[in-house]
Amino acid sequence: MQPGLFDWQNHFKKLNKTGDPLVKLNKVIQWESFREGLESVRVREKKNNAGAKPYDVVLMFKVLILQSLYNLSDEAIEYQIPDRLSFMRFLGLRLGSRVPDAKTIWLFREQLAEELFRQFETVLEKSGFAARKGQIIDASIVQAPKQRNSREENAQIKHGEIPQDWEEAKRRQKDIDARWLKKNAKSYYG
Repeated sequence: MQPGLFDWQNHFKKLNKTGDPLVKLNKVIQWESFREGLESVRVREKKNNAGAKPYDVVLMFKVLILQSLYNLSDEAIEYQIPDRLSFMRFLGLRLGSRVPDAKTIWLFREQLAEELFRQFETVLEKSGFAARKGQIIDASIVQAPKQRNSREENAQIKHGEIPQDWEEAKRRQKDIDARWLKKNAKSYYG
């Protein structure tokens, strides 16, 4: 499926309407003010010009900020950056841009001083914001066959007990961990 001419613009307009917090963060924080401190962390004698060009230090710092805000591991942020358009926009990346891998992110974090994170939090607080850590959770519903239990059996199951009169064959067919739940006004058993 090939994207249309205005698909990206329409997608980002919708993200803006719903209040993408990363857009607000980019407006409030002067990321270039961190460059000098970040560059001093990276200063090393280079033996030769072989190897890939290093990632921009401000980009790497923003990756660590995303990782902290969304409570993501190095591997998870490596996956989430190209997967989430809001992350790519926050970082100033395009679809074909190189994305730092988990090892690169880990090495950069190890080089950083805690002072830079304190500086970031101070700037954020002066702007009237507070950084709160979140977590992306994938809660998939796995449907189970509906159980035909009596009220007494259901009461025992809710208390973590298995009814004594169930034979071994019946126990294997019953899912005692499944519960009823509603998602988007639809009921599921799983």
